[in-house]
Amino acid sequence: MISNQQTLNLSPYMGIYDIVVPKDNMLRQINDLVDFSFVHEELQNKYCLDNGRNAVPPIRMFKYLLLKTIFDLSDVDVVERSRYDMSFKYFLDTAPEDGVINSSSLTKFRKLRLKDVNLLDMLIQKTVEIALEKEIIKSSAIIVDATHTKARFNQKSPKEILMEKSKLLRKAVYQIDEKMKDKFPSKTTTNELEDELDYCRRVIHIVEKEEAIREYPKVKEKLN
Repeated sequence: MISNQQTLNLSPYMGIYDIVVPKDNMLRQINDLVDFSFVHEELQNKYCLDNGRNAVPPIRMFKYLLLKTIFDLSDVDVVERSRYDMSFKYFLDTAPEDGVINSSSLTKFRKLRLKDVNLLDMLIQKTVEIALEKEIIKSSAIIVDATHTKARFNQKSPKEILMEKSKLLRKAVYQIDEKMKDKFPSKTTTNELEDELDYCRRVIHIVEKEEAIREYPKVKEKLN
């Protein structure tokens, strides 16, 4: 069941944010000036409105994914950083003492609520457009002062998305055992989506047979 995020946070510790998160912090500015209700409007038909347990608000789940994109973090890392980074907590509309989601929830959110591969890009692009309009950022490349990380929002073809995903999986595997290179099939040489799908299936099948490797968190995440 979808829950309403527009609730008043009565935590006695909310004043901490005014001390540790500067007014000119990018995440604070985005959170204060961007109306994220468009996310709720886009996703509400993907939830049951009156049955089941309350889900984590879709706006908050989207914000986790937006943080992932801006700071180039894995699911595990964005959740872990959200435990202690006060600017992240402020952006997520949580109290300083609040806990965080399980990183596996992001995988479920993508699979169940963002089945359209372009929907996340569209939501992020909408956020960027509003941030540009409010002059929070100066270009569609979000510049993160601390890391100079850039997140660009270019639409990718399904084949390009598959190629990127398989590359990240192989990279995670090679960090554990470089000899796995000899077990993977040759990369596709055609532009056919079906060929790329077949290649990805074979790579996944090989990794899943390697029990010692597939259980590494960084590999398990790429398999999702």
